[in-house]
Amino acid sequence: MPDPDTARLLAALEADTTLEAGGPFLKIAADYFARTRTGDGPVSTPRDRAEIAARFDEPIPMGMRPLADVVARIERDVMPDVNQLMHPMAMGHQVSAPLASAVWADVVISAINNSQAVWEMSPVSTVLEERVIGWMAGLAGYGPSAAGTMTSGGTEATFTAMLAARAAWRPDSWARGIGSGPMPVLVHGEHAHYAVSRAAGAMGVGTDNCVSIPSREFRMDVGALERELERLHREKREVLAVVATAGSTATGSFDDLEAIGALCERFGVWLHIDGAHGASALLSAKHRHRVAGIHRARTIAWDPHKMMLLPLSAGMLLARDGRDLAAAFTQKAPYLFHGADGAEALSPDLGTRSFQCSRRADVLKVWVALQRMGAEGVGALYDHLCGVTRQLYEMMKERPDVFELVHEPESNILCWRMRGVSDEGLREIRERYNRSGVGWITTTVLEGRRVLRVTVMNPRTGDSAYREALRDLAIGAVSRSSHG
Repeated sequence: MPDPDTARLLAALEADTTLEAGGPFLKIAADYFARTRTGDGPVSTPRDRAEIAARFDEPIPMGMRPLADVVARIERDVMPDVNQLMHPMAMGHQVSAPLASAVWADVVISAINNSQAVWEMSPVSTVLEERVIGWMAGLAGYGPSAAGTMTSGGTEATFTAMLAARAAWRPDSWARGIGSGPMPVLVHGEHAHYAVSRAAGAMGVGTDNCVSIPSREFRMDVGALERELERLHREKREVLAVVATAGSTATGSFDDLEAIGALCERFGVWLHIDGAHGASALLSAKHRHRVAGIHRARTIAWDPHKMMLLPLSAGMLLARDGRDLAAAFTQKAPYLFHGADGAEALSPDLGTRSFQCSRRADVLKVWVALQRMGAEGVGALYDHLCGVTRQLYEMMKERPDVFELVHEPESNILCWRMRGVSDEGLREIRERYNRSGVGWITTTVLEGRRVLRVTVMNPRTGDSAYREALRDLAIGAVSRSSHG
């Protein structure tokens, strides 16, 4: 018999498994969905870090507390100051207002707690991951030899792709390292995500061996890429990979994947496409043309937790030939991995093709979203987000005296400047606007100049939200100008 204290712990474990115990947590989420639907209340918090930190300045709890007290603290101390991405005025970073069905699926994922490392630890979710990866690979135009893995996001996906490219460049690099000889070159666009140079640094290739190709209208200049590849060929410099972007972080722009793919084939170079944001255009009836040529890539990064509107995290990497992915990780672990040798064939254990070992069955929420909405429904949501962003662009065009548009949107991202406002003034306008709680936008630097930026990740955002945001930002610009 357990001692009395242990008996109380065991009883609490059982009590917490009931619907009655879990219901208040689900109610917090449902109340959040309902509260943000109206657009009332602040988007983000006006409180600073120190003020929030003081709320949690306490010693570690040593004993049990009633679950109701824990729920009450979430409601009192956590929820009031979170960023409310479901709010129609939230137009900040590339983090989605998630589909509710996928949010509920997250509870199931945590409850079953199956690890995707090996088949025997995750029999059903392993099959589901292979099936969903197969669906996505088919959308990209890959054949039956394709494979992939779920990842924490685009950064891990691109890093894994570069490890696969490294294995193709130097097959013994896993065991012997990449040595001290001439390093290969990693070629990417001017507006590539930092994940590319991060991978070069982490692998030991070195960021000094990254070559940035200039852009035209925020897309990789294909002519400049061709000249660079010709120069590297003449100088007998080896190229690890070319990384093209489908849906850049700054402007949501799409590189010319057909032309870049043809160049990579001509020079025999590995092409990786960072489609973390924009690969979801494959589901779109109106925007699928923007990723024409994506099938030419040997690897593709894709984040369903962006434009497929899934909760974090749900990234993936697709490989045209699954053996490329298996070659990235050639470790032997007989206590864990079983089956085929990854150098020759794909193992039934997904851990052989992933950087992670312990990994949630995040594929379940992708599967649930597709079951609930269908591929056409998810694609229609993509079209909707791009459409309302285009609407904002057209509204700004009507006020050229106030708004200086920087680019025409290709997806759900739009950047602009305010007429007569300095870079520092734009920064202050953004900070004051976000701190007010009425909305939330971001900023970046393009061509050496600061711009304001929105990313529409919430289907609730629309005409009324835009008009309110434009009014408040225009007032802020006028106020800033009048005060010098």
